[in-house]
Amino acid sequence: MSLAIVQEYLSIGGNTHSAASAWCAALQCFACGADRNVALWRPLNDESQGVHQILHGHGEKVTAIAFGKSVAQVKLISGAANGEVIVWSLCEGDTSHELESKTQVHKGAVNVITASNDFPYLVTGGSDATVRVWKLDGSSMCLIADIKPKPRFIPLALAVGTLPSTLVEEGFFVVAAGTRNDLQVYSIQGNTATLSCSLTGHEGWVRSLALRKSESGYLLASTSADKYTRLWKFSSGDIKPQTNGHVDKDIPGFEQALTAKVKSVGTDSKKYSITFEALLLGHEDWVYSADWQEGDEERLLTSSADGTLAIWEPDPTSGIWVSETRLGEISGQKGATTATGSAGGFWTGKWIGNSTVVSLGRTASWRIWQYDKQNYFWDLKHGIGGHADSVNGLCWSPMGEYLLSTSSDQTTRLHAEWRRNGKRTWHEFSRCQIHGYNCNVVSCISSHQFASGAEEKLLRVFNEPKELAETLYQLCEIEPPNDATLPETAAIPVLGLSNKEMGEPDDIIEAGPRKGDEDYAAANAMAGLSLRGIVEPPTEDLLSRHTLWPEHEKLYGHGYEISESAYKDGILATASKASSLDHATIRLYDTNNWRQIEPPLAAHSLTVTRLAWSQYPENYLLSVGRDRQWTVFAREGKRLKLYQSMPKAHTRMILDAAWSPVGGYPFFATAGRDKTVKLWGHALRYAETASDEFCLTTSLARPSAVTAIDMTCDEEEVYAILVVGEEDGRLSIHSFDLETLKLKKSIELDSLSKAVNRVAWRAAWPTWAKDGPGAQLAIAGADGSVRVLRVDVASMC
Repeated sequence: MSLAIVQEYLSIGGNTHSAASAWCAALQCFACGADRNVALWRPLNDESQGVHQILHGHGEKVTAIAFGKSVAQVKLISGAANGEVIVWSLCEGDTSHELESKTQVHKGAVNVITASNDFPYLVTGGSDATVRVWKLDGSSMCLIADIKPKPRFIPLALAVGTLPSTLVEEGFFVVAAGTRNDLQVYSIQGNTATLSCSLTGHEGWVRSLALRKSESGYLLASTSADKYTRLWKFSSGDIKPQTNGHVDKDIPGFEQALTAKVKSVGTDSKKYSITFEALLLGHEDWVYSADWQEGDEERLLTSSADGTLAIWEPDPTSGIWVSETRLGEISGQKGATTATGSAGGFWTGKWIGNSTVVSLGRTASWRIWQYDKQNYFWDLKHGIGGHADSVNGLCWSPMGEYLLSTSSDQTTRLHAEWRRNGKRTWHEFSRCQIHGYNCNVVSCISSHQFASGAEEKLLRVFNEPKELAETLYQLCEIEPPNDATLPETAAIPVLGLSNKEMGEPDDIIEAGPRKGDEDYAAANAMAGLSLRGIVEPPTEDLLSRHTLWPEHEKLYGHGYEISESAYKDGILATASKASSLDHATIRLYDTNNWRQIEPPLAAHSLTVTRLAWSQYPENYLLSVGRDRQWTVFAREGKRLKLYQSMPKAHTRMILDAAWSPVGGYPFFATAGRDKTVKLWGHALRYAETASDEFCLTTSLARPSAVTAIDMTCDEEEVYAILVVGEEDGRLSIHSFDLETLKLKKSIELDSLSKAVNRVAWRAAWPTWAKDGPGAQLAIAGADGSVRVLRVDVASMC
């Protein structure tokens, strides 16, 4: 029987590149760069599923994305920081995909890709200061023209359109802009690219170009670091220069100074005349992107570093372009540190249909606004998001109610299932910790308390706020704690490093306006200072400000950055990075009073990479490290003593370890850089000797270094189910007979684009079996992804 696997959740942050996203109306699919991957999302889907598929094939970060057309099939084209472009074929409904071709198109990063559904051509711009025109011939890319702009600049934005009354094979035009203040317009005839004109006016780098068809030709929008957006009109044929206002012929040069400059692109018989149409003022910082609405209405969306999106349209009476709507941040509501809110603004904004807008901020999460036609209001909905860097730690709550992940993006996040009307979908419900250091490990102490360690010498303990506990009960059916002393909420103090406990929501010192301000009440209402009353998962604004867990305790003792932690029955075991025996000790903390249990455990000479407590009734603590040895400590009350140590258990450093999933069978697995997983069983049980030690029983070879393992069992507790994650992203599942520890079956899963950092089976999984067959598996990747798979472990038996 084949292994049945269902992907229930996929969380990953977007790449903060303005050109690394695109919308395809034909497939109702939104694609965005996510580390080395391309994430696919259906924003208009009512199921609220989030990212439903990831395409990986790039060797570096995805920097540009576009949808194009080859023959009769829609193609997804993605470019990366190593200069490669991949052409993907997508089926209707984007339920399947295929990597059709991979081409090296630039010597540096691919900054931008533009394509058209009208013809099978695409244009790429790279950091090697070239613009290249390609033709999609089936699955291959054929170079048509190689443009080296003069004066030299690095292209950041491109636009492409057809000449009037001309077949595309006969000619088209390309507009290129970037690290200069002007726009260069090229005419493409056959394999020849000719610079037709330069459009001047901007006073900073041009960050984005957006082109749309109009009645007379095209309308081009260009955004710049000078805070302005300019509109350019492409009109078919010749137009006569026009003067603005009164012309005084007695003043030399007066007429020429007030005459609108007309430029052109194309041939004498088939060309566009280009004139400046409008200057859009309103943003207070760099304008990163522009995007035209689909359909007949001329509406332009711009995103800016000032933290706002603007929707522009011409006044029906005067024709003057005005900002019809503002979305995004209220300036007074921005957080006191760059870690909160959307400080840094929006990197991109996109139209999704005619009444939905999405945008990406510095937190790597996509916000989504939908227009409510009845109330004439843009409503902020929960979008998608995830970690913006490697996910280093992963931990289920003790009873498996939710999942915690921690990352090098300096955040710890809580993921849970939103349950309503028989539906279940996973979402991020809390940004528990926003820190000033890269976070390495997280351990749940109870369902309402956790400890995390980062690249600092101490661990921090956090308590769940009462407001969040109520929200999780209402939306996720997670029972709140009985402890009435839980804090109300938390906030990050000005210039603070960690979360501070607050009283009522009005006490949050990052709320923005002072209480004496006239608009204080209105601003608070718009900002949504409370989780109470929400009927769907929190939006990014709420997550980044109002779902923090207050810090309860700091745990000192280590001399270097925290590398590992593990909790069981009142004892938190921790370890730090080390290069000597003095610092490689394992420290124990009593979670009842947060005092250190002396003495610390000394066994390793280098960094301890993993700590693991045994499951049932045995009381063992297992440690493995870079010194290639494992050590087992036996627990007696609150103290532990050395039980057994195995030097040189692997030929290279050991990276992970896991205990047997059921009681009565004391064995554990270790995995390391030597590409092996080893099972160590109690000799009295598995070697049939009188020895009271653990011995090697089974060895499993893998293609690359093993970085993450974990074990569970089938419902009848006959087989141990071992999941193995590797440095090259491979994932596999293996079953072992609990009586003999002999390998029974192995299955390869879909791989990640980077290393698998952690894997964890959901605790007490039979409790959640009512939601579907099998066990749930959480996976943390170096690509910033957090995944939850439902695995039918019965098929492994």
